[in-house]
Amino acid sequence: MDQRPPISRRNLLLGAAATFGVPAILAGCGGSDQPAPGSTSGNLGTVTIGSNASDEVPKKSLDTVVKAFRQAQVNINTVDHNTFQENINRYLRGTPEDVFTWFAGYRMQFFAEQGLATDISDVWREIGGDYTQAFKDASTGVDGKQYFVPFTYYPWAVFYRKSVWEEKGYEPPKTLDEFTALARKMKADGLIPIAFADKDGWPAMGTFDIINMRTNGYDFHISLMGGKESWTDPRVKQVFDTWRGLMEYHQPAALGRTWQEAGQSLAQKKTGMYLLGMFVAQQFPEADRDDLDFFTFPEINPSYGTDSIDAPIDGYMISAKARNVDGAKALIKHFGQASSQNVATGLDPGTLAASSKADTSGYSSLQKRGAELVSQAKHLAQFLDRDTRPDFASTVMIPSLQSFVDKPTEIDSLLVSIEKQKANIFR
Repeated sequence: MDQRPPISRRNLLLGAAATFGVPAILAGCGGSDQPAPGSTSGNLGTVTIGSNASDEVPKKSLDTVVKAFRQAQVNINTVDHNTFQENINRYLRGTPEDVFTWFAGYRMQFFAEQGLATDISDVWREIGGDYTQAFKDASTGVDGKQYFVPFTYYPWAVFYRKSVWEEKGYEPPKTLDEFTALARKMKADGLIPIAFADKDGWPAMGTFDIINMRTNGYDFHISLMGGKESWTDPRVKQVFDTWRGLMEYHQPAALGRTWQEAGQSLAQKKTGMYLLGMFVAQQFPEADRDDLDFFTFPEINPSYGTDSIDAPIDGYMISAKARNVDGAKALIKHFGQASSQNVATGLDPGTLAASSKADTSGYSSLQKRGAELVSQAKHLAQFLDRDTRPDFASTVMIPSLQSFVDKPTEIDSLLVSIEKQKANIFR
């Protein structure tokens, strides 16, 4: 029985509109045990953080937020984002830092059930009033205890430059046919219609998610992620058939391109639109960010319309092997404060604050539009690699989607392979 609490738009916005270090063998990938700039040693000793915030903007955001924490010395071990995700299970079973960044929902519950996370229900008794019920649900394990403090979240949508669209006379499409017609027009105008990258394995997951939710609905998507549906189901094949029909409009050679490079192609007006999380704004110079806008991926099946989007929640957990639990709990309380999240969303234009008490008056127009998009969605998925088992996401779905991107005509054999591997993992 699936015991994951649902995350609804109503609950998420009621009351108001993620990271790790690695074992020693991977320490060379980041700055190991470096004190946060300006952090001071308080009466709670030293607290360590394992962080996947390896990109410049989120790294600066975390450093700045930690700098304001005065109850303990804080050492941050920053590791490349993908290396972090691929090694998280071994890391948590080895010698993890006290606090690590991670993701809400299924991914959090998976490690809590393995006994790899510390119960922080006592922290939630203090900070719970600052969050909606849905954020608490997304932080709660199947045992009813809390293991996660939400920090920021962001919606996925199709981003574009307003100036380019105004010049060309483009309008946001409402249906898949209109989307395809727009892509065809962009191609005729000399633009690469859809920026696309999958060198790191996860970006293509967002395309699968949205086409599946638009085609088959949120409930089927979540059930498929939970291992309860067959990947050889005709409904899944329809998703890949639809995606294949859009491939001619995607930026070529995607397996050799990072999401940052694809984002830069949008910023440089070489591509017309880009399906990604709102963090794509990090790739735009500050002077150009007001030129960035988006629309939600258009309708495919009228039965579901555009009622669902990916809106992942990032935050912090305490490892079960934490050496300084008191200091770690004080630190995650700090992350749970609206003031901390205000700093983060001010520095990172691609994020929204999770706390209901956060000050949204300083949001950019893009952030305000992002909050509005989330408020209008009936269902919020957490993203493919967060809505399913981590081993299935990393060992099956990453290579499978990359295989599809490389050879989009070989669908039947690919789905048989995914289903066979799924059956071995979801036992």
